Amino acid sequence: YQANLVGVNFAGANLQKATLRANLRGADFTGADLRGADFRNADLRGTIFMDAQVRGASFAGAFLNGSVLNNLDLSGVDFRGADLRGVNFTRTILFQAEFSSANLAGADLSQADLEEANFTGAILRGTNLQRANLLCAIVDRADFNGALLTDACLQGTPLDSVNS
Repeated sequence: YQANLVGVNFAGANLQKATLRANLRGADFTGADLRGADFRNADLRGTIFMDAQVRGASFAGAFLNGSVLNNLDLSGVDFRGADLRGVNFTRTILFQAEFSSANLAGADLSQADLEEANFTGAILRGTNLQRANLLCAIVDRADFNGALLTDACLQGTPLDSVNS
């Protein structure tokens, strides 16, 4: 990483389209404007994004284990190949979000809007998807072993190539 920004408080900061490929463990982005920000391959373990604006940001290859991203609009956000184990996405809007090859094992996506999200090759073992909206989601070769799908909407989602 180019910068060590462990635990830095970015609350309320305007970081639109900023490049933040750094060690940001435990950082606080509460209320920050992160639209279009580049967090590719960043270490964001244990970070807080409460009330942040994050649409269009890229977290491809980032480490977000144990982070809190609930109640946000993350439409179109890129999480390709990201480590999202145990992340809290409860009641988050993830319309057309990109999760290809991401590891979401043990994540909480309950009541999340995942319409048209792409989970190709993603790991969703033990993930909580209760009451989630997976309308027309792409789940080719995704691993749903032990996932909770109680009352989830799977309309228009082809399940013939899912690993379960």
